[in-house]
Formats: sequence, structure tokens, C-alpha cells
Amino acid sequence: MSDQKPDETFRVVDRRMFTPEGEVRDEAVREEKRREEETKAASPTTTAPAKSGAQPPATPERIAEAAKPAAPEPPADEPKPSRGFQMLINFIAQNAAMLLGAYPDPRTGQPMLDLEGAREMIDMLDALLEATRGGNLAPDDQRLLLDVVGSLKLSYMEMTKAAAKAMQEKAKARP
Repeated sequence: MSDQKPDETFRVVDRRMFTPEGEVRDEAVREEKRREEETKAASPTTTAPAKSGAQPPATPERIAEAAKPAAPEPPADEPKPSRGFQMLINFIAQNAAMLLGAYPDPRTGQPMLDLEGAREMIDMLDALLEATRGGNLAPDDQRLLLDVVGSLKLSYMEMTKAAAKAMQEKAKARP
């Protein structure tokens, strides 16, 4: 008898949205389009407003506006919007926006910029988005989550590019 174990292998898949240089990965764009198509196909009664161009960056006002419930009363078979879920999204989004410089540090009055911390917050929202793909969210909650994640990702990308450009200029200025 042979005591050989079957060849156990595993595969690592990089699911980060950005490259180390701050550029959006092609795979991430394709995955996001696929998810949007699945969402549209899964809820044909929900119509999202047409978006033209890029979204403006996440600001406290945009986050607060996105957190407001939009629809009156869902049909009986759909989950109802949850105020607790909306508060959770708002809490995480405000922390991410703060780390992206949207809020000044109360001690110094200067904007706080922590790209790594903001990325972690955005990743938390992405994980929440992935975990709720099964249709267990009310359409308003799903829309809120998608809007907030999209806005924060755009802001993160812009801040990452600006930080990289500033570092390059600083490096060129040194003799």
C-alpha cells in the first residue's frame, strides 16, 4: 500500500482593484461590469438613473445624500430597507472619506491622508457588497452600497494618483 497524498495545490487570485502604481486593473473593470450586469439582470424592476461620465469624489455631503432612503415602501417579497445597515455603510464611508482628506483633523485642522487606511475601509465595503450579492438586501440598501463604494473608489484613485505625482515632483526637486 502506498501512503502518497494527492497533490494539493491552491491558487492565489489578486482581487485588488488597483495596481501598485495606482492604476485600475483591467480585470477589476471587467469584474465590475459583470457585477453591474448581474445586478441589472437580477432586479429588472429597479431602474438606476443614467450616469454620464465619472462620479464626483466622496464628500461628506454626497455620503449623507446617498444615505437617505429614496423609495417609499418595497413590495412584500423584497427585503425592507434597514436603517441599521444604512448607518453602518455611512459610518464606514465617513471614516474612509476622512482618511482620504475629506474631513480635517480636529487637532491640527489639516486634512488627514491615509491611503492605506482608506483602502482597508473600501475593502470592507467591497466585502460587504460581495456578501450581500444574493439578493438579501433591499434595493435601496443595495443602491446605497454601490453608490458609496463607487464614489470612494473614484476618490481613492484620484488621491493615489495625486500622491504619486507629488512624490515624483518632490524626487525631481532634490539635487
